[in-house]
Amino acid sequence: MYLTIRYALALLLLESFLIAQETNAPRERVHSVRKAVDAVGKVQQKELSIVDNFKHMFQDGKVSGQLRLAYGSYNYKEAFSENTYATALGGILKYELAQYNGFNAAVAMYASHDIIPLTGKGKKYNSDFSSSKGSYTELGEAYLNYQYNDFNVRIGRQTLDTPLADSDDVRMIQNSFNAAVMSYDYNGISIIAGNIQSWQGFDAGLDDGWVNIGDKGVNFAGLSYNNAVEFSSWYYNMPDYTNAFYCEGGFTYPLEKQISLHTMLQYLHESQLKQSGYGANIYGGSIELVFDGLGLNFAYNKADRKKDQEAFSGTGGGTLFTSMDTMTLDLLTKNREADAYVSGISYDFNHYSVLYAYGDFKAKANAQEQAAEVVEQDISFEYHVNESFLLAAVYVNSADKASIQKSEYDFNRLQIMMNYNF
Repeated sequence: MYLTIRYALALLLLESFLIAQETNAPRERVHSVRKAVDAVGKVQQKELSIVDNFKHMFQDGKVSGQLRLAYGSYNYKEAFSENTYATALGGILKYELAQYNGFNAAVAMYASHDIIPLTGKGKKYNSDFSSSKGSYTELGEAYLNYQYNDFNVRIGRQTLDTPLADSDDVRMIQNSFNAAVMSYDYNGISIIAGNIQSWQGFDAGLDDGWVNIGDKGVNFAGLSYNNAVEFSSWYYNMPDYTNAFYCEGGFTYPLEKQISLHTMLQYLHESQLKQSGYGANIYGGSIELVFDGLGLNFAYNKADRKKDQEAFSGTGGGTLFTSMDTMTLDLLTKNREADAYVSGISYDFNHYSVLYAYGDFKAKANAQEQAAEVVEQDISFEYHVNESFLLAAVYVNSADKASIQKSEYDFNRLQIMMNYNF
């Protein structure tokens, strides 16, 4: 069955490629609400200087980073639960050497500290930003890099953005990884391979700092092509969790001068290792119609039932097209068949961006599990004051539609954020 599915996907992607050869290269699109939230706070990367002697590596080194101020609150509706809130100040401070004979290096500190008068105490405390201790400071990046033409090797603590290992910068502290990564880029083709040993960040748990990923880490490899058509295929070996195969592909087709159609397909297969309980088959697709700055989009994912197993979203927020600010399909897949659809509308005008998305996540009942349904609605707003200064907010309404009583899925969340890149 898996081979049949892969052949079908390959045929669809080939058809997409043939159609897209007659189009111009697409502009980059964000493939989920979660990725849109992630993209808001990205740190601006400064252009690397290339020097002709060792001493100038330090003289021409560059300082960059981001100052971030954020407020986040949860209004829980479950009985006997307390509303929580926190305000934090933090960011990233990075120093990167100039490149000499292909070599350079960098270090970056990640930090977040609660502003006590504007943060809840005891049961009213929101630990999303600065851990349960109210502060978080880590050497988030410390790497040695070597580049020769289109070939690159990076060893040490670094950020990654791959389907099942990504930075997922949705609160204050993005994920980063202790890894060795090789990559090769040529004419839109990218090949990447590496090993990840440990990680830190919001998804890893801020109370734990750097966390090992099993005893042997994660081996991964990926091939992607992005020109007139998008395509990528990835393999992850997580010896203590799962073997995972992921592929996605699609294209952008211009209908008129300022109207374009963007479509994507995805497939994730995870096989259980060492009785970890992680295994899944998930299929998905998305389609977006863009009228200049206005976007109308729809995404769908379906997960087959695997008895006593569930989907593994990897080290990060996962890559499913239906992933939203807080809700992902992975949460409903244990021992159940599940699906999700998300529809949304976005608009970019001048320095402003707005987004509304509605997601419905359902899981079927069986002899072991009850049916489940969670509906999440997200509203986000961005105001780019200039290239360096950003104001952003996201409001989340989550509701448990399958339970008579209010549950952990019944809440409202508000996050307001200010970013200044330097």
